[in-house]
Amino acid sequence: MRENGPVTSATRQPEIPTAAVPPRLIATDLDGTLLRDDKSVSPRTVAALAAAEDAGIEVFFVTGRPARWMDVVSDHVHGHGLAICGNGAAVVDLHGGPGAHRFVKVRELTRKNALDAVRLLRDAAPGTVYAVEQTYGFHQEPAYPKLHLELPDNLLPAEQLLATGGPGDDEPVLKILAYHPDLDPDAFLTLARLAVGEHATVTRSSPSALLELSGPGVSKASTLALCCAERGISPAEVVAFGDMPNDVEMLTWAGRSYAMGNAHPAVVAAASGRTDANNEDGVAVVIERLLAERV
Repeated sequence: MRENGPVTSATRQPEIPTAAVPPRLIATDLDGTLLRDDKSVSPRTVAALAAAEDAGIEVFFVTGRPARWMDVVSDHVHGHGLAICGNGAAVVDLHGGPGAHRFVKVRELTRKNALDAVRLLRDAAPGTVYAVEQTYGFHQEPAYPKLHLELPDNLLPAEQLLATGGPGDDEPVLKILAYHPDLDPDAFLTLARLAVGEHATVTRSSPSALLELSGPGVSKASTLALCCAERGISPAEVVAFGDMPNDVEMLTWAGRSYAMGNAHPAVVAAASGRTDANNEDGVAVVIERLLAERV
């Protein structure tokens, strides 16, 4: 499948006004955006998403989370929509409810690119440690800290985890997680992008120095663009929400986009508008206004 060109701009470009274009799709990040800090979805937000779908607007959840962490959404919003997971590495159908998610699209990070990226970043930032996300498996190096709720399937050096014949070599690699205990998060991101180059897409969504490496050209924006092209939906018909650097390309691409009140400065620069913080139902505030404009 051919992609609609690179989606890489980090600043909002001049655009044709889209306020008069009825939205056909809402694309929202989860953590720090749709979800409150306690990882709940407020009743107001649940109602707003349901009202949007009743009005014929599709809802996509677009997240850095792996597919297996999507029950938090299914539980609260009753299986609405599709989820773009792993920063664009997979598209998952949530309509079956918790435990019945179905992979619709997978955009893997090849093991060669993953190994090259691991080596290059380790050389550029000694002390970097790794974890490996697959469609179903999760593996990490012994020195990788306990940053996630789940236990790893394997504790091995990344070079062994990614080697042919290594653990889970029958499953695609969706994302590499790279953590550094000492570097500033934004400085680590800049360094990693320079070091890794074209071997992987590098971004971050964590407040710590935890980076996420996906396949070349794979991002929330590029996968959302593919999904929209399949549905005949133009960027002008998309409304997007986000709060962290891994949302920047998506917010730049969408016709209308909103940085949360709690957003990273790069996200504020990329978005065409701003809404309230995640704990103040900022996504619901905008959806309610959009639906009121349609009346």
